[in-house]
Amino acid sequence: NFYLEGVYSETYPNKSEDVEGLQRFFKQFSFPGGIGSHMTPETPGSLHEGGELGYSLSHAFGAVYDHPHTIALTIVGDGESETGPLATSWHSNKFLNPITDGAVLPVLHLNGYKINNPTILARISEDELTKLMEGYGWTPYVVAGSNLEEMHQAMAATVEKCVHEILGYQKEARETGKVFRPRWPMIILRSPKGWTAPRKVEGHYLEGFWRAHQIPLPKVLTDPEQMKMLESWMRSYQPEKLFDESGKLVPELRALAPEGNKRMSANPITNGGLIRKPLKMEKFQNWALKVDKPGVTSAPSMANFGDFLTQIVRDNPTNFRVMGPDETESNKLSAIYKASKKVWVNGYLPEDEDGGNLEPQGRVMEMLSEHTVEGWLEGYILSGRHGMLNSYEPFIHIIDSMVNQHAKWIEKCLEVSWRQQISSLNILLTSTVWRQDHNGFTHQDPGFLDVVANKSPEVVRIYLPPDGNCLLSVMNHCFKSSNYVNVIVADKQLHLQYLDIEDAVAHCTKGIGIWDWASNSQGAEPDLIMASCGDVVTQEALAATALLRQELPDLKIRFVNVVDLFKLMPNGYHPHGLTAREYAALFTTDRPCIFAFHSYPWLVHRLTYQREGQQKMHVRGYKEKGNIDTPLELAIRNETDRFSLAIAAIDNLKDVLGNRGAGAREKFADMMIRAKNYAYETGMDPDEFEGWKWPF
Repeated sequence: NFYLEGVYSETYPNKSEDVEGLQRFFKQFSFPGGIGSHMTPETPGSLHEGGELGYSLSHAFGAVYDHPHTIALTIVGDGESETGPLATSWHSNKFLNPITDGAVLPVLHLNGYKINNPTILARISEDELTKLMEGYGWTPYVVAGSNLEEMHQAMAATVEKCVHEILGYQKEARETGKVFRPRWPMIILRSPKGWTAPRKVEGHYLEGFWRAHQIPLPKVLTDPEQMKMLESWMRSYQPEKLFDESGKLVPELRALAPEGNKRMSANPITNGGLIRKPLKMEKFQNWALKVDKPGVTSAPSMANFGDFLTQIVRDNPTNFRVMGPDETESNKLSAIYKASKKVWVNGYLPEDEDGGNLEPQGRVMEMLSEHTVEGWLEGYILSGRHGMLNSYEPFIHIIDSMVNQHAKWIEKCLEVSWRQQISSLNILLTSTVWRQDHNGFTHQDPGFLDVVANKSPEVVRIYLPPDGNCLLSVMNHCFKSSNYVNVIVADKQLHLQYLDIEDAVAHCTKGIGIWDWASNSQGAEPDLIMASCGDVVTQEALAATALLRQELPDLKIRFVNVVDLFKLMPNGYHPHGLTAREYAALFTTDRPCIFAFHSYPWLVHRLTYQREGQQKMHVRGYKEKGNIDTPLELAIRNETDRFSLAIAAIDNLKDVLGNRGAGAREKFADMMIRAKNYAYETGMDPDEFEGWKWPF
């Protein structure tokens, strides 16, 4: 369609509307140096490639939310319909507001087969399938057959009927001002797989069977009979009636397409940056937490960010949404409900008035399907808007491959000159590994960072703000950014605050830096680098530093904190990476570094493996040791606690300390044992842990 509409030739003039242009157009398809076999970013009118199945409906719904004049006709293959993400996304109709949103017209295409298997929905009875779709809340219309003329007419009439039905529902809701949930139409299209192909090849079924998948005539280059079949098949379309002698579509067919941006492949929504408007954002400094002295005052960093987020929602009522899998309240972001509730177009109970926070016009979207809410958000930002997904850290893995596909899409878009920048995909991870006290081992997995770190350095960013003011600065930056996948990790509990807002902005702008107030090596070569990345482990690293300074006051310690994880990489591998000189200025090349890391320790080793002095880097992080733990006991299990960090420092400072650290080491080991025993006896951590403050 995008070629026949003329859009492709307008976008790529060398693919002109003539024989030579057609030849170039055909040759590049699924060919080295050409374009992919799916709807890649190079394709005008595409915002969803579909290489990995399951996301067509959730992307379509995301694209029509807050686009009241848009109808997305979405083809759902019967193979894709078997995926979990697609199966749950049928429920997206319970979140569609007929006044403020557009509509989705799904076409469930039943051709009967996947790569080598029949499809489930094609083999159940029409009555069972119809009832299934009705149970999802749709009104199904069936178009079935194999006669080309009849099927074209039937499909055209059914699409027109469905569009009028959609417009009728919208008209009713918009004229009365009353939101209701229509039983939106959808189409079940049943046609043969490989329709119009030869029925059999070499005695085996082709049309209407699984062999029609992808490459139906695999010997066409070597087998004259298959070449004849291909020619006969292509001639059956009667191209001489469709194109003139120069290779141009005949005028009466060309006239069927609309003009300008009304052509499907020219719709600006599919190149979302064309219609994207900057977020309206007040100065985040207005929500700054007061910090008179580092490491003394505790505050709820996430809840404070929630207040900032509330204002963003209030100022952007039609182009910003917050998605989450039933965790926004748990993640301490409930302040947002002061500005807007959760979208719900699915019936109400009296009890909902008591904290349900439901309304049809809400800005928060929650469904217990990470795939669906991620798909909504991707569709929403791909079509020119802004948003954020908040999730428990351990369960973000559910959408690993989904985020992977989005990152690949963005990376390819960077290579396409006419693709405008879209808002970044912002993923806020909280309820983190180090604070899963009563949930236990199943809720302890920070490994999403490893997944993201494997993606293109041009696309991915990872931030671990150590306190509330740094969280504000990081989120402000991410909301204003474009064409990135931003992953932000911050715990939701009460935490010590370290930097006032000015220092936080400076620290986050650099992404990494020395905390002079926590160091005692000013003006001298340090004996030890104590480093941290992540809020909980930063407190433990600071506490370890304090223990060492109290017991071994002559030890010169430099404290380094990392916000932007990719600062650790060499600058030749990541645009945020430090040069060798910048890195050495922080970590030195010959002094031991005890690095307390939020996630799995091996990630830091990967990022720094080419750094000079890397063998002096001793990383402590989560090592799959957990149960029902107190915060300190969990840290002890994984050797990220203050005592283990201090002991590791002493063990790596024999050239400086000799045997002078033996007494302190023994003391720290005893303190660790007492803390563990206290946790096992009382279910709590000692008071000196709970109330710890920076002592200097």
